[in-house]
Amino acid sequence: MFKAISDLCRVEYGAGPNKVRSDDNTGIEIYGTGGKVGFAKEALFNEPLVVVARKGTLDNPILVDKPCWVIDTAYAAIPNCDVDVRWLYYQLLLFDLKRLNESTGVPSISRDYLKKQKIAYQEFDVQRKIGDIISAVDNVIEKTEAAIDKYQAIKAGMMQDLFTRGIDTMTGMLRPTIEEAPELYKESELGWIPKEWVVTEFQDACLEFINGGTPSTKNASNWVGSIPWITGADFLESFEVGFIRRHINEDALRYSSSHLIREGNILLVTRTGVGKLAIAPFDVAISQDITGIILDPNQCCVEFFYYYLQVLVEDFKKMNQGTSINGIIRSDLEATLILKPSLVEQKQIAAVLKALDETLKKEQSNQSKYHDLKKGLMAELLTGKVRIK
Repeated sequence: MFKAISDLCRVEYGAGPNKVRSDDNTGIEIYGTGGKVGFAKEALFNEPLVVVARKGTLDNPILVDKPCWVIDTAYAAIPNCDVDVRWLYYQLLLFDLKRLNESTGVPSISRDYLKKQKIAYQEFDVQRKIGDIISAVDNVIEKTEAAIDKYQAIKAGMMQDLFTRGIDTMTGMLRPTIEEAPELYKESELGWIPKEWVVTEFQDACLEFINGGTPSTKNASNWVGSIPWITGADFLESFEVGFIRRHINEDALRYSSSHLIREGNILLVTRTGVGKLAIAPFDVAISQDITGIILDPNQCCVEFFYYYLQVLVEDFKKMNQGTSINGIIRSDLEATLILKPSLVEQKQIAAVLKALDETLKKEQSNQSKYHDLKKGLMAELLTGKVRIK
């Protein structure tokens, strides 16, 4: 059975919040189409409700279970007494609100049009059970997101400490701060650093910098092969290579300016998308966007420099030069001053950060699984495809 939204709830207009805004945390939150936007001195609505966009981001309904203020670019969907507010929220979340857009400019939904839309109806007891089930998954997702935020903050703090204080290789612990033990530090071109560390030009730590290129796109046969070929667009924000979109063959590699970077070496985007970074997960051919960095294994740990270069990314972006295509000039990259602890200490620092990364990835994988679980439950329970016992 289907019912119109107008049969399930009242759809009320929001109001401009300027006169009721508060600089203090009053507990009465103001909601817009994107979420909380401040606090109000008084509530516009006291009942549990769902915020539905009138203009702007249409596909982001928000569940609010306490008194609040809803701004004038949104509606308040207030459920009838025989409708569970969580069930209504999940139904509107499942419903494709974007297809109700009636504007050629800023996306918008008229109230009358919204009220006419029909959704699958279920009895109140079933609604509550569905709300319990999906809310339980939402709670796990929220806890997982909090864990991800926590580990990201821990990693950021550890990187700051590890690349300024380092690790005492005898104890495996962070060195005392410079305030605690100034005798452990020395002044350098890059500021105060542990006495055991040296400052050197990047080129002195590397065996080779390798540039890439693009095989002729006019010759279609170049692009039929099994060798992954990547550009800056194939890098993820998480400092990894993402989905490989194109492959080339041996001839294309041999007769073009592209080069093969062996698995385990660092890839740095030095043109379009400057600062993107990854360790080659397997042998890859590279475009002119990318420089392959071949470190000297006798003095450098690849994973240490992978994390250290993440710290230097902002400096690399400032090195952008060129008129039509921004990029880092090779000589500037080679002359970049870097910190170099002993190889033993590099490995210890890398191990700490790698362990944090693995924990983060595990939580992010769990987050993805829980989101998929939620989508599956919503599709099956809210449509009645699977009945609640």
